[in-house]
Amino acid sequence: MPRMSNKRRIEWSFFLNHRNRITYNDLCRGCTHDCKQSFRAVIILCHRYYSKRWKPKEDTAYGR
Repeated sequence: MPRMSNKRRIEWSFFLNHRNRITYNDLCRGCTHDCKQSFRAVIILCHRYYSKRWKPKEDTAYGR
């Protein structure tokens, strides 16, 4: 595996772990979208992520 240049290392420094590998957040790791976040970031809300327990809200406007 080729080594990372200094310019690239500085650019990706927030994503690098202790072994100088690019690491994403656990929530983003399995996501197919391009908005990956660092493992150092605390994700409060991701508009593109839906958990398996997520249930859509029922529409109560029609009295169902």
